[in-house]
Amino acid sequence: MTVLSPLPAEPRSKGGATRVLVADDHDLIRAGLSALIRADPRLRVVGEAVNGVDAVAKAALTEPDVILMDMRMSELDGVDACARILSSAPVRSRPRVLALSAFDTDEHVHAALRAGASGFLFKDARPEQLLYALHTVAAGYCLFPPSVARRLVQAYARTGRDGDEPQPALDRLTPRELEVLRLVATGSRNSEIAALLTVSEATVKSHLSRAMTKLGLYNRAQAVVLAYECGLVAPRHCCQDTKSLVGFGKSAR
Repeated sequence: MTVLSPLPAEPRSKGGATRVLVADDHDLIRAGLSALIRADPRLRVVGEAVNGVDAVAKAALTEPDVILMDMRMSELDGVDACARILSSAPVRSRPRVLALSAFDTDEHVHAALRAGASGFLFKDARPEQLLYALHTVAAGYCLFPPSVARRLVQAYARTGRDGDEPQPALDRLTPRELEVLRLVATGSRNSEIAALLTVSEATVKSHLSRAMTKLGLYNRAQAVVLAYECGLVAPRHCCQDTKSLVGFGKSAR
């Protein structure tokens, strides 16, 4: 498992069990996932959704901290359900989404990231990996399998973008917000950015928070992806171990 840079907000369940909504359209799989989660005293299943439409409704009703979301469901797939839930939820009660898929394809990974998922897990993961992923995402981190992070960078490398001409999507950012976003995308932590720009770490957090708000981003992983897609950072600037997508240790947004 690869732990990525953390999300901006702290988990809402402080001192209590993390509230989890399980969304999967296969009865047997959903029941098994729920039973596994209930066996962990630090987690509490607050609802089960049988399809994407049900997931959107149950998320509004139960206000979970984390949603374990199957990416392929009937009526409304997990990608669209994730996007609807995150776009409609208030910032203070916005859940994290851990995407679950049986398919190891770039299409599913990219779709989950763009929808705002905080993590991606394959259905062949071991039980302890699933529980670890839920706790990690609930604590404010992003999490993806190492192979996913490597393929994401390789995919951008194949586009041939040179990173010299950022796209109009970034025009709404101030020069300093743009610079902070660029440094985040190259793998720098907040403390490293602060030292490089000779500002406080709180100032870095403020610039990044405003940039993400302007761009409609939910987490740092989305910020990295957007920076590559818009040409702000070229794949050659990413270190060999995909540092921009793989950041160990908790630091603020």
